[in-house]
Amino acid sequence: MGTFKRFEDIEAWKTARELTRAAYAISGSKAFKRDFGLRDQICRSAVSIMSNIAEGFESQTKPGFIRYLGIAKASSGEFRSQLYAVLDQEYISRDDFAVLFDKAEKCSSQISKLITYLKNQ
Repeated sequence: MGTFKRFEDIEAWKTARELTRAAYAISGSKAFKRDFGLRDQICRSAVSIMSNIAEGFESQTKPGFIRYLGIAKASSGEFRSQLYAVLDQEYISRDDFAVLFDKAEKCSSQISKLITYLKNQ
Protein backbone atom coordinates (compact mmCIF):
# COMPACT_ATOMS: atom_id res chain seq x y z
CA MET A 1 0.00 0.00 0.00
CA GLY A 2 1.66 3.15 -1.17
CA THR A 3 5.38 3.03 -0.50
CA PHE A 4 5.04 1.12 2.76
CA LYS A 5 6.06 -2.50 3.07
CA ARG A 6 4.89 -2.89 6.69
CA PHE A 7 2.66 -0.85 8.97
CA GLU A 8 5.64 -0.41 11.27
CA ASP A 9 7.16 1.83 8.57
CA ILE A 10 4.31 4.35 8.79
CA GLU A 11 5.32 7.51 10.69
CA ALA A 12 1.80 8.00 12.08
CA TRP A 13 1.92 4.48 13.53
CA LYS A 14 5.29 5.22 15.14
CA THR A 15 3.90 8.42 16.69
CA ALA A 16 0.82 6.53 17.90
CA ARG A 17 3.09 3.97 19.51
CA GLU A 18 4.89 6.77 21.37
CA LEU A 19 1.49 8.10 22.52
CA THR A 20 0.53 4.65 23.77
CA ARG A 21 3.77 4.32 25.70
CA ALA A 22 3.21 7.77 27.22
CA ALA A 23 -0.42 7.01 28.12
CA TYR A 24 0.60 3.93 30.05
CA ALA A 25 3.44 5.84 31.72
CA ILE A 26 1.24 8.68 32.98
CA SER A 27 -1.52 6.31 34.05
CA GLY A 28 0.89 4.66 36.45
CA SER A 29 1.03 7.62 38.81
CA LYS A 30 -0.40 6.97 42.26
CA ALA A 31 -3.52 9.17 42.00
CA PHE A 32 -4.25 8.29 38.37
CA LYS A 33 -3.88 4.58 39.09
CA ARG A 34 -7.04 4.68 41.21
CA ASP A 35 -9.14 6.33 38.49
CA PHE A 36 -9.86 3.08 36.69
CA GLY A 37 -12.32 4.47 34.14
CA LEU A 38 -10.26 7.37 32.87
CA ARG A 39 -7.02 5.40 33.03
CA ASP A 40 -8.53 2.59 30.98
CA GLN A 41 -10.15 4.97 28.48
CA ILE A 42 -7.05 7.03 27.69
CA CYS A 43 -4.93 3.90 27.27
CA ARG A 44 -7.59 2.33 25.05
CA SER A 45 -7.83 5.41 22.84
CA ALA A 46 -4.05 5.49 22.38
CA VAL A 47 -3.95 1.78 21.54
CA SER A 48 -6.87 2.32 19.16
CA ILE A 49 -4.89 4.84 17.12
CA MET A 50 -2.00 2.51 16.44
CA SER A 51 -4.20 -0.56 16.07
CA ASN A 52 -6.46 1.01 13.46
CA ILE A 53 -3.50 2.21 11.42
CA ALA A 54 -2.12 -1.34 11.46
CA GLU A 55 -5.47 -2.97 10.78
CA GLY A 56 -6.21 -0.63 7.88
CA PHE A 57 -2.83 -1.27 6.33
CA GLU A 58 -3.24 -5.02 6.67
CA SER A 59 -6.66 -4.85 4.99
CA GLN A 60 -4.64 -4.49 1.76
CA THR A 61 -7.27 -2.31 0.13
CA LYS A 62 -7.04 1.44 -0.28
CA PRO A 63 -10.69 2.09 0.74
CA GLY A 64 -10.27 -0.12 3.81
CA PHE A 65 -7.04 1.57 4.77
CA ILE A 66 -8.60 5.04 4.41
CA ARG A 67 -11.61 3.97 6.50
CA TYR A 68 -9.43 2.64 9.32
CA LEU A 69 -7.25 5.75 9.17
CA GLY A 70 -10.43 7.79 9.75
CA ILE A 71 -11.15 5.71 12.84
CA ALA A 72 -7.56 6.20 14.03
CA LYS A 73 -7.92 9.97 13.55
CA ALA A 74 -11.14 9.93 15.57
CA SER A 75 -9.35 8.05 18.35
CA SER A 76 -6.66 10.73 18.29
CA GLY A 77 -9.35 13.33 18.97
CA GLU A 78 -10.70 11.16 21.77
CA PHE A 79 -7.20 10.92 23.27
CA ARG A 80 -6.77 14.71 23.17
CA SER A 81 -10.15 15.20 24.83
CA GLN A 82 -9.28 12.73 27.58
CA LEU A 83 -6.01 14.56 28.16
CA TYR A 84 -8.06 17.55 29.28
CA ALA A 85 -9.81 15.38 31.86
CA VAL A 86 -6.44 14.07 33.04
CA LEU A 87 -5.17 17.65 33.35
CA ASP A 88 -8.34 18.84 35.10
CA GLN A 89 -7.98 16.07 37.68
CA GLU A 90 -4.36 17.19 38.16
CA TYR A 91 -2.98 13.76 37.29
CA ILE A 92 -0.37 15.44 35.04
CA SER A 93 1.36 18.80 34.92
CA ARG A 94 0.58 21.46 32.33
CA ASP A 95 4.00 20.82 30.79
CA ASP A 96 3.32 17.08 30.44
CA PHE A 97 -0.12 17.88 29.05
CA ALA A 98 1.41 20.18 26.42
CA VAL A 99 3.95 17.56 25.33
CA LEU A 100 1.32 14.82 25.01
CA PHE A 101 -1.21 17.10 23.36
CA ASP A 102 1.35 18.24 20.76
CA LYS A 103 2.29 14.62 20.04
CA ALA A 104 -1.39 13.70 19.62
CA GLU A 105 -1.93 16.64 17.26
CA LYS A 106 1.17 15.59 15.29
CA CYS A 107 -0.23 12.08 14.98
CA SER A 108 -3.61 13.39 13.84
CA SER A 109 -1.91 15.56 11.23
CA GLN A 110 0.19 12.64 10.01
CA ILE A 111 -2.95 10.54 9.63
CA SER A 112 -4.72 13.35 7.73
CA LYS A 113 -1.80 13.70 5.35
CA LEU A 114 -1.73 9.95 4.78
CA ILE A 115 -5.45 9.92 4.03
CA THR A 116 -4.99 12.77 1.53
CA TYR A 117 -2.03 10.99 -0.06
CA LEU A 118 -3.99 7.75 -0.45
CA LYS A 119 -7.05 9.51 -1.87
CA ASN A 120 -4.90 11.30 -4.47
CA GLN A 121 -2.87 8.22 -5.40
